[in-house]
Amino acid sequence: MSELKEDLILKLKNKTAKLGVVGLGYVGLPLAVEKAKAGYDVIGFDVQDEKVKMVNEGHNYIGDVVDEDLKELVKVGKLRATTDFSFVNDVDTVCICVPTPLDLYKQPDISYVVNSTKSVAKYLHRGMLVVLESTTYPGTTEEVLRPILEESGLKCGVDFFLAFSPERVDPGNKEFKTKNTPKVVGGCTPECTEVAATLYRNVLEGEIYTVSSPAVAEMEKILENTFRNINIGLANEMAILCKRMGIDVWEVIDAAKTKPYGFMAFYPGPGLGGHCIPLDPFYLAWKAREYDYHTRLIEISGEINDVMPEFVVDNAMKLLNGHKKAMNGAKVLLLGVAYKKDIDDPRESPTLKVMEHLEKNGAELIINDPYIPEFKHAGKKYYTVDWKEVIDDSDIVIITTDHSNYDYEEIVSRAKIVYDTRNATKDVKNNREKIHKL
Repeated sequence: MSELKEDLILKLKNKTAKLGVVGLGYVGLPLAVEKAKAGYDVIGFDVQDEKVKMVNEGHNYIGDVVDEDLKELVKVGKLRATTDFSFVNDVDTVCICVPTPLDLYKQPDISYVVNSTKSVAKYLHRGMLVVLESTTYPGTTEEVLRPILEESGLKCGVDFFLAFSPERVDPGNKEFKTKNTPKVVGGCTPECTEVAATLYRNVLEGEIYTVSSPAVAEMEKILENTFRNINIGLANEMAILCKRMGIDVWEVIDAAKTKPYGFMAFYPGPGLGGHCIPLDPFYLAWKAREYDYHTRLIEISGEINDVMPEFVVDNAMKLLNGHKKAMNGAKVLLLGVAYKKDIDDPRESPTLKVMEHLEKNGAELIINDPYIPEFKHAGKKYYTVDWKEVIDDSDIVIITTDHSNYDYEEIVSRAKIVYDTRNATKDVKNNREKIHKL
């Protein structure tokens, strides 16, 4: 195995290795671009014909990828995409970056990981490195991927290398991107770890931190997002209590964060969004049951966060009642569909659940998001409109995403009622009597 290791490490260092990336979404495409920019020949694999076509035409569809970078890499032949997994024969490494959603019962759905691994296993060859980047429960790499790959007749740690290195994509983050975010790597054997770490050291600028096993790396990723989930749950519970007590929770948090140690500020909102924070803790809760352990704190924070969209709608209803207006038939302008500011990603956005509760109560929805002109939810297609054309006729404006390019002074001046769930109007100087906070 050491000879195979040394051969692959040499190819990685001199950039003659060919690299593969399975899944060309928010994680996979930025990673493929960075690998190509580092000087490697890269093949991206995806089951969606449209994504493959767009990549091969140099058309970008991911916010964290620079359009010109993708176009140039495709033009010079450093990056191409395909739906044909037989090209796995031609690559020395494969990183699997596919979705890991929850099913209807909030249990892990790793079908994308399993299917991708089976596709790779058909063309697995000696001396190859396979890395899983998709967030999942501890044990997935060794308990699920390893047996599938070994069905090829090749043995992990003898014929091929296998590791887990969790993605840490934070869409919209101006400081940390795929290139400079530190990486954690855990292989099935020390040699697997060494090879995987070599790959990332030759592609990325962030520190590469190695751990003793894939399970440690898998648990580390779950800890990151569970930490945020629980602390946001605490902030949301404080918001609910502060509302009842007539205290401004945003002022409370601003005061608390003046302490230079022992406190980290987390903020409330209309709920949790994105693919990671609302979902990943449930992967751990599910796995914990195998060990006869009930993750009470995780599940309680999940319950608190899940109730926030309904809490928002209940408060909006009370605000309308105060103006002698029923929610049934009210024109409600929602500002922001994306799950966080200044991105075009509506995955698991709390706005979607707010919409469901509003429609259930008979509201007439008017939606605006400068980054998302149209989207589908629950089998229905929605279109966003220019808020400046509809705000005067709206009965209430609910700020669900605090995009930076909204003119909050104008919004407050023209709206009848503003319900701000993100503290976006904190710097508005005029007409503050119209503003109501979470």
